Amino acid sequence: MNPELKKFDDAAAQLTQPGQPFALDSVEIGGVSYRNYAAMPANLGAYFQVMLKHADKDFAVYLDERYTFAQGYQHAAEFATALVQRFGVGRGDRVAILSRNNPQWMMSFIAATSVGAVAVPMNGWWTTEELDYGFADSGAKIVVADRARVERLLPIAARHKLQIIAIDDCSDLDITGASFADLLQQYAGAAMPEVEVAADDPASIMYTSGSTGHPKGALSSHRGILSALYSWMLMGVATKVAEGGGSGEEKFAPAALITIPLFHCTGSHSAFMLSLVVGRKMVIMHKWDAQEALRLIEQERITWFNGVPTMSAELQAAAETTERDVSSLTEIMAGGAARPPDQVGKIVSTFKKSSAGIGYGLTETNALGAVNAGAFYMANPNSTGRVVPAVTDFRIEGENGQELPLGERGELCIKSPANILCYWNKPEATAEAFVNGWFHTGDVAYMDEEGFVYIVDRIKEIIIRGGENISCIEVEAAIYSHPAVCEAAVFGLPDERLGEIVGAAIVLHEGAEMTSRDLHDFLAEHLASFKIPAHTWFRAEPLPRIASGKIFKRQLKADYALELAANG
Repeated sequence: MNPELKKFDDAAAQLTQPGQPFALDSVEIGGVSYRNYAAMPANLGAYFQVMLKHADKDFAVYLDERYTFAQGYQHAAEFATALVQRFGVGRGDRVAILSRNNPQWMMSFIAATSVGAVAVPMNGWWTTEELDYGFADSGAKIVVADRARVERLLPIAARHKLQIIAIDDCSDLDITGASFADLLQQYAGAAMPEVEVAADDPASIMYTSGSTGHPKGALSSHRGILSALYSWMLMGVATKVAEGGGSGEEKFAPAALITIPLFHCTGSHSAFMLSLVVGRKMVIMHKWDAQEALRLIEQERITWFNGVPTMSAELQAAAETTERDVSSLTEIMAGGAARPPDQVGKIVSTFKKSSAGIGYGLTETNALGAVNAGAFYMANPNSTGRVVPAVTDFRIEGENGQELPLGERGELCIKSPANILCYWNKPEATAEAFVNGWFHTGDVAYMDEEGFVYIVDRIKEIIIRGGENISCIEVEAAIYSHPAVCEAAVFGLPDERLGEIVGAAIVLHEGAEMTSRDLHDFLAEHLASFKIPAHTWFRAEPLPRIASGKIFKRQLKADYALELAANG
């Protein structure tokens, strides 16, 4: 084994010994035994109190708003009191958060989970129709929302009996609920309500677009989220120990540029919640723009960046010609999609004081999985990394469920206390995806002798566009709802900027007519904009099929990808 890898493994093993900060014991969840961090807080509410250790440091910066950690926690406590006293929220009640990234999103999540409610972050891109499904499925009656999302909720608010807590001024809109700012004022100075919450109580429902049409609600426990956070903390400490450092004073205080939506685990967990324990300032971008990112990096002395690979590529390209001082930036991470290998060298050569890295995880694993960073990433840019210690296991399974030897390709399966409890209201989907504690990812992978994992294909029919998962079946269902459509197939097409984009091949009923613009306008009523096909081909002949009668998507994808490449 590589000596540097051995140093890291030895450091991680030492840190998990009895009496050490990451000491392990075991816990049984659903009849399955898992390794567990013995010193982990009892619940997220206890974890969030770490904010008070960094009381005077900057917690969140957004446009002209700036809060210290003490202020952030106090506002969360005030909002939590409002949830309990004004809205009668109790353990297990669902509280939806539907907003662009902002400090109020974070305060709402802290508040809801601290009082035992289940936070339900909803996709900010969803249309009214998609939100209708989300509220029917989750049963959330209270929703924290910004104005753009409040407007989308108006047609369905009465049907779902929604109490809307508006982050922005919505006084001119006919809604039932309250203003977020008014609630903070009404309950100013209130302490965080004391509620008994067990580690395995539900904490959040995050919606994931898999291969089965409608998004599935991934129900996580407090232990699940905390297991992910503690694993990343262990990895960070073990890395410093292995490098022989960790005691010196850093030149710049930790500061993160928040670019990923908080309704994704990568945003809520590794960017937001992990920042709390180290007192990392979070500078929230209103919307992604590479030049604005460079300005904020210089102004706020950003040390940590994480975004989909598209973002780090655009940041690198913009930084090549900038005169801004970006020397504070030491970590440039990516997740949500594969990063082209040639991008790794470009990032390191442009940001000379930075280390590049990539993470692999899923909503079902609370974003915990593998990480590849620093020199290891430079040496293995095609790999998504090694499993994050110390409570997670990887195995590659064959078609019959047997574990495959190193180097052989099969389905990547993950066992961890960070795995979700279940898919909300979907016992059959849960039973199919989780077998004896192992989550079947639907990703085809192999592992080398040093533990590096290489993702090579997907079993599931999903497209990953700039980090957003898109269900082919969901898009096809929306296309089929148009009366002119006879046959439709949706598939991913390679794209240099976004990784993949959505393509569709369509056969219309005899005599029917439709243009790509007609289809786009129709789908805009049913699907978020990122799910709408970027390229559509209308065919006179039937779609090709394999022997079983299924549409031969692999051929369609190959043919149309070739056509796009040929046409530049």
